[in-house]
Amino acid sequence: MRTPTELDIVIIGAGPIGLTCGIEAQKAGLSYVILDKGALVNSLYNYPATMTFFSTSEKLEIGGVPFISDNPKPRRNEALEYYRRVTGKFNLHVRLFEEVFSVQKAENRFEVQTAKGTYHARKVIISTGFYDLPALMDVPGEELPHVTHYYKDPHYYALQKVVVVGASNSSVDAALETYRKGAEVTMVVRGSAIGRRVKYWVKPDIENRIAEGSIKAHFNSCLTAIRPGEVDILTPEGLVTLENDFVLALTGYKPNFDLLRKFGVQLSPDEKLYPAYNKETMETTQAGLYLAGVVVGGMDTHLWFIENSRDHAEKIIQHIQAQDQAP
Repeated sequence: MRTPTELDIVIIGAGPIGLTCGIEAQKAGLSYVILDKGALVNSLYNYPATMTFFSTSEKLEIGGVPFISDNPKPRRNEALEYYRRVTGKFNLHVRLFEEVFSVQKAENRFEVQTAKGTYHARKVIISTGFYDLPALMDVPGEELPHVTHYYKDPHYYALQKVVVVGASNSSVDAALETYRKGAEVTMVVRGSAIGRRVKYWVKPDIENRIAEGSIKAHFNSCLTAIRPGEVDILTPEGLVTLENDFVLALTGYKPNFDLLRKFGVQLSPDEKLYPAYNKETMETTQAGLYLAGVVVGGMDTHLWFIENSRDHAEKIIQHIQAQDQAP
């Protein structure tokens, strides 16, 4: 028997896929709420201010609402405005800055406790993404205030000595943008080359800047220590100590695996930490608990994007409806 305060679905995460789940639930006539510990599409908000998407705008669309961009590849600010307009168009039930602390199941019902209250629901969808937790380097000095795992704007680093760790899209963008604001940039790359998934229109730029010496790069190298004013880099030629003002440790991000375990999601025992779920229904091994979006990829966060996980919402809602209609 459903209580008056019980919802059909609690959706955890107000990113593009969480919003899509809300749209599909609303279309199906199901009651729901979308909860997020941060701002609307919080992960996108935390992207660099000048960030350009790899995808074209139509691949970022949700709910059948056209995404019109002034650029061949949309920028972060355009995406923020688009998802805000979609939220308003559907009048989605979104509650922001409300962190979820626990998800407990009893007698086929879930109790979801947050920083602001308690919700009861028949189903729970976890769509928390992966951008909230950086993959740490475990290097002495990583906790110092001049070290950051998030890059927002290049002007802050103008005329400074900057070490950029990594060779992904984020690292390359930060290296190029800070260099063009007058920073003295050194990249520290664990592999032998710039990452193969770097945006095709950016990759030649960074490779040319490295080749001409405008941006220094240590390949097959890693940071071993960070101190105020300097860093140690282990290179194939030996240990190098550089003067340094800021370290941008853009080493990637990962889902909150501790939170997933706490919510009842089973993870694979290997280093990939793949969550266990049914690919046809998106339901986990705990009945009524679903996953949607990039959170399904474990540590392989590069495999899932908005465009190839939008259908997760449809799969979930169709499965819930099928269960409701079953005799």
